[in-house]
Amino acid sequence: MDNWTELVKARMRELKVTQEHLAERIGVTQGAVGHWLRGEREPKLRVLNQILVELGFAPLQIVYPHQLKESSGVYETSSFPAAVTGADGHRHELYFRYPILSWTDLQPEQTPDSCAQQSSDYAAQGRGYWLRVEGDAMTAPMGLSVPQGMLILVDSGLDAEPGTLVIARSPDSKIPVFRQLIEEGGQGYLKPLNPTYPKALFTQQTQVLGVVVQALVKF
Repeated sequence: MDNWTELVKARMRELKVTQEHLAERIGVTQGAVGHWLRGEREPKLRVLNQILVELGFAPLQIVYPHQLKESSGVYETSSFPAAVTGADGHRHELYFRYPILSWTDLQPEQTPDSCAQQSSDYAAQGRGYWLRVEGDAMTAPMGLSVPQGMLILVDSGLDAEPGTLVIARSPDSKIPVFRQLIEEGGQGYLKPLNPTYPKALFTQQTQVLGVVVQALVKF
């Protein structure tokens, strides 16, 4: 039953279901739910399946391990199983839906009611949202490339580390940018994948709005 708590917590955030509400639905105390979600205790398989069914999942028998890949110019990561095998013996794909925001909608963190939605198999650790890439600063002549028009999925709950793609705002600018965070000589930089664009300093005053975890082309 490895990783099931992250899956459940992500779906609870998506559906805005509290521990108290979930406890009432499955007939247990809120304290019991809290112990399970913190990993302090393990529920019986029957109770675990009851939790999953209440949140719209198929009953679990096997949870597949997490995956991480970067290939074909698409940056993609998943922190939970993309599919599970239910008690019926069938494989069930798992999806989450996130709003497609404009670059001016990033703050305040209120999603406009009219926002279109796009599904993903990624369970965001924080606020999750899609952005459409503008300009060619992240279009590379070879290797990893995220060209204009691609949808990128941003997770505000992840830490920005060297090598990750981020949405960041410099202290002297109100406009966020999409760049790769790198480190050279102990100094951080925001680097465009397009070598014709200059890199910018990454300082303690630079605001990271989220880490890009997935990219796709939508026709």
